[in-house]
Amino acid sequence: MKNRGSFLAMCVLCSAALFLLVAGAYAAEKKAGETRTSGETIGKAADSKGMFPLKVDIPKPRYTGHSSINPRSPHLEPLRKPGEVREMPLVPPGTVNLALKKRVTSSDKKPIIGKAEMITDGDKEAKDGSFVEFGPGQQWVQIDLGAKSDIYAMMIWHYHKQYGRFYRGVIVQTADDPDFVTGVKTVFNNDHDNTAKMGAGKNKEYIESHEGKLIECRDVRARYVRLYSSGNTSNDMNHYTEVEVYGKPLSK
Repeated sequence: MKNRGSFLAMCVLCSAALFLLVAGAYAAEKKAGETRTSGETIGKAADSKGMFPLKVDIPKPRYTGHSSINPRSPHLEPLRKPGEVREMPLVPPGTVNLALKKRVTSSDKKPIIGKAEMITDGDKEAKDGSFVEFGPGQQWVQIDLGAKSDIYAMMIWHYHKQYGRFYRGVIVQTADDPDFVTGVKTVFNNDHDNTAKMGAGKNKEYIESHEGKLIECRDVRARYVRLYSSGNTSNDMNHYTEVEVYGKPLSK
């Protein structure tokens, strides 16, 4: 009985330590986010070819709670240090958000909350009425950029009201046609156990935040973008607040 009591006490202490670690990370991220300016870029300046750091408008942090996470998971992207600012990639002049107001289709034809077109409406704030909720299991959303384009980067906000949440099986692909038959390229895949049967991904899972997920793209030329997910650490549903695709349409 004495050993059992010691074991239970140790479990309680470990749980408390993990809670404090997560809560500390949440508080630090919230405080850091409140002091950052929209579109802040650090660490790179325009180069000799006229390339400049990608400018992105970042919504304010509006966390209403946090979800339990295991920061030591080998599949989870390391947490940024308090005050550490993300470095943005260099892009050429004329780079714009190609996805803004563009047509969106999805595997779930009847979202539980919201409409698919909200994913490219420019509203990425963490508030009710700004996100779309799709059903459980693997779901995808697809954006028609309107023309074949050079793509340099993407920004994704799934749901950032709850700090600590992350989404499973996030896969991002581009293609030349809407059926994803020709020119298919995978630019991000964190499905490490190949649950989606699309190949095991080498990218890390990541915690949702107001800053969004930055995906840098190299030598990507396509018209369509498709994004997959398979539920999250808080529930089985799939969510999107906003997706931005940065690039330039090809010259005709």
